[in-house]
Amino acid sequence: MLLNLLLVLEIIVSAALIGVVLLQRSEGGVLGQGGGPSGFMTARGAGDFLTRITWILGFSFFVLALALTLLAGRERGASSVVDRLKVDAIDPSRLNQPPQPPAGTAQPGPAGSAPAPLQAPAPSLDNPFLAPAPQPVAPAPAPAAPVTP
Repeated sequence: MLLNLLLVLEIIVSAALIGVVLLQRSEGGVLGQGGGPSGFMTARGAGDFLTRITWILGFSFFVLALALTLLAGRERGASSVVDRLKVDAIDPSRLNQPPQPPAGTAQPGPAGSAPAPLQAPAPSLDNPFLAPAPQPVAPAPAPAAPVTP
């Protein structure tokens, strides 16, 4: 119940933080674009107020995230995944054996034979996206020498 309440508060604070940051005037010259004097919140007091709200929302966002992490860790307990494994129940002699197929399934080929490996297709130089290569043309016969009278 407490985790759900903190999670809802975290979502509300993050949405408010996004809104407040987007309301602020750009003061940097990022890529040649700066905030001009024509903004709807250009007064110095409004800028100070938005800056203060941003700091408060940012601080509360991090505090809520830390509280959520700590409470979720305590709820789960101090056990790790390795602690939950039943390592003592594992038989070391069965670790390196291949897995047995489920009973009642037909196995292809004779018993104990491995399937044939897959073969890659032979490479070709043809590109299906280009026009077919022009066929070589036989050289034209040399022109006859001009006859002089």
